[in-house]
Amino acid sequence: MTIRLNVNGSDQWVAAEPRTPLLYALRNDLALNGPKYGCGLGQCGACTVLIDGAPVRSCVTPVESVQHARITTLEGLGSSDHPHPVQAAFIKEQAAQCGYCSNGMIMTAKAFLDRQRTPSEAQIRAALENNLCRCGTHTRIIKAVQRAARELAS
Repeated sequence: MTIRLNVNGSDQWVAAEPRTPLLYALRNDLALNGPKYGCGLGQCGACTVLIDGAPVRSCVTPVESVQHARITTLEGLGSSDHPHPVQAAFIKEQAAQCGYCSNGMIMTAKAFLDRQRTPSEAQIRAALENNLCRCGTHTRIIKAVQRAARELAS
């Protein structure tokens, strides 16, 4: 079956069964490697994408359920030359150690900062609490989100 997906502002067509996880279509068919396969159960956050602006775990989201939605991946936020402020903040704060969780942290932070422009540290921690980081760069991740919030507010 051919399914139309709007990814990063562009219509894409993938040959997939309706229940195929969105993550597989993004990585295998569209070569978008920002979202990572972590747990496969929607619990770690490595596969997070934005669906109509909301963070969603793509490893448990069937492609058929997002045919009429706007999907944004890490690649759709910015480029190497012009990163999104959240991406730039993660770079400036060196908020990645192994980098595996970065996709989920950045995508979740972006959606959060779209809703909450001047968050407290406690609000940032609460927004990111369901994204797992095995390396322990939590302090730098919090600083990166605080930096991004300041830059977005200015």
